[in-house]
Parts: sequence; structure tokens; C-alpha cells
Amino acid sequence: MKQTIHNFVIKRTARMRMCVLLLLSTLAICMLAGVGGTSDAGTSPAEAQGDWSKALSGLIVALDPGHGGYDGGARAKDSGIWEKDLTLQITLAVEKVLISRGATVVVTRREDVCLAEGDTTTKARKRKDLQRRVDIALEANADVFLSIHLNEYRSRSESGPHVFYQQGGDDGRLLAGVLQEAMISELRPIKERVAMAGNYYVLRSKIPSALVECGFLSNAAEEKLLLTPAYHEKIGISIANGLTEYRKLIAGIGGELGEAGELSQTP
Repeated sequence: MKQTIHNFVIKRTARMRMCVLLLLSTLAICMLAGVGGTSDAGTSPAEAQGDWSKALSGLIVALDPGHGGYDGGARAKDSGIWEKDLTLQITLAVEKVLISRGATVVVTRREDVCLAEGDTTTKARKRKDLQRRVDIALEANADVFLSIHLNEYRSRSESGPHVFYQQGGDDGRLLAGVLQEAMISELRPIKERVAMAGNYYVLRSKIPSALVECGFLSNAAEEKLLLTPAYHEKIGISIANGLTEYRKLIAGIGGELGEAGELSQTP
């Protein structure tokens, strides 16, 4: 599996671009067939939508809106919106897209709350909050865990989505790589980043996990995009596309995802 992933990371960009070219060619052929008046030659819009609605059928996805309650996270330079509020908005939009593709979705929080209970120190409370998010995913037998965040940096020129995986985790590395490419393909950011390893508490469970930084609140142009429902939907579409591709790749290397509530690897 490590070798498969290594080859995937190296060749991923070229493969994605080739797939796009093939897709465009196929669409062109279908359009020409439609002009010719042969109704049986292509797939109808309704049928195409039906295929999409089944793409993630059986997959359980845990979505985690980062921060919440006393922990506001980053704050937008211009609008002043807190990361905790925007991650919740984005997560709920992503949820809608995933459900439309057939996935079962569990969301760790639906309000502006901290998930830790009890009077503890800030550090202990934060750790408890993070653990509760992981526990919710585990209790739901989630196949995939995605923590939704927003980035910031002192230089306002930095932009673009960035996906992270837990260092040393092959499943997370594959997942993050696919999601990163899908977000680049759908969102068309000025800066195309590469999925990176990190050390995040919520990514350390046995569930294939990724932390998705949807963009930079410190970048004026990107902040405007991140505030719009239309862009939230595009983020959802990119994540759904990435999960669909990830599922195919897992099947291709002898695993199953979304059939028994967990990832299994055949000998």
C-alpha cells in the first residue's frame, strides 16, 4: 500500500489532467450526438444526476466544523467574521452536497459550542473538546473524518485551499492527496498547494482523516469568496468529488470503503 500511495502522489497531477481532457472529449462527443437528434445516443441529465446521487452511497462521513464556543479560531481581516462561524456554515453546505451524492453524514457540532464539559483548564478543555469530536465519528462508525478549517497568515498574499494528514498515516495521506487535487480542480485557486503532513489531535484515530483548510481569511479576495454560499457549495462539490475518487482508489488496491462502516484491506 505504501508503494501504491507513493506512486499515486508522484503521478497524481498528470493523471488528473489527463482525466479532465478525456472528460472534455467525452462531453464533446455527447453534445454532438445530441445535436444530431439521436435521443438514445447519450445519457439524459436525469440519468446523469441519478449516477451522481449514488456515487457515495453507503459511505459514512464525519464532518467536523473547526473551533466553536470560547475558541473562535482565526478572524477575517476585513469582515471580522470568526473562523468558528464560517467553518460551521461551510460544513453544513458540504453536508448537503454529500447527502445529495448518497453519503450518510454526521456533523460534530451544529451550533456555536465547545464540546467539552466541566470546569477544567483551557488546555484540558481543548483536548477534551477535540477528543469528543473524534468520539462522535467513532460512535457513528464513520469511514472518513474531515475537519473543516480556515487558514490565515501574516502575508495577505497567501491563498488557496490546503489539506493536511497525520504524519505517518498512509490512509490519511492518500485521502488528503485526492482531496487536495479535487479542490484545485473545482476551485481553481491562484496558488496550487500540495497536501502536507502535520500533527493534529483529531487526525490520530484509526479513521482515515484529513484536515481541510478551505482558504485564507487573511487574503482579501479569498475572504470575499469564502463568505458566499455559492463558494461553500463549490467546496462541497470538490470534497464530494475527492471522496468519490478516493473510494475508487481504495477499491483499486484491494480495499472496501463504506460497505461495513470501516476501511478493510485484503491480504
